[in-house]
Amino acid sequence: MPALSIKDAEVFYESAFAPWVKALDISFVRVEKDGVTLRIPASTDLNRMGGTMSGQAIMALADTAMVFAVAAFAGDFVNMTTINLQTSFLRPVKDTELFAVARIIKPGRTIMFGEVNLHTGDADKPVGHVTSSYMLL
Repeated sequence: MPALSIKDAEVFYESAFAPWVKALDISFVRVEKDGVTLRIPASTDLNRMGGTMSGQAIMALADTAMVFAVAAFAGDFVNMTTINLQTSFLRPVKDTELFAVARIIKPGRTIMFGEVNLHTGDADKPVGHVTSSYMLL
């Protein structure tokens, strides 16, 4: 089965995601079978009081990254639904881009388990960690 490309991911993102998710201005840094990296730029539109990025925006990025991690692992876009998304916010994100590095940690026939590490450019200084599970429909 051919691997998914960044172009494949961009086309699917534009055609299949809700406008409010597309408003995050997600870009694709890496799309490979062993994981994906997505990025959102700094934006005051994503901030909460105090000027830090809102948890909702961070979780939406992480959830979206996992959709693409599942697709890259499977070799194609599959219908799925999020079962669980457990987020630990480790430090605030302020005035900087945010990266989500997602990978499958346990694949299954109907349920995929994954994790997302969030950072602002230095993977050794995470700002968040997400564990999640997805049901393939």
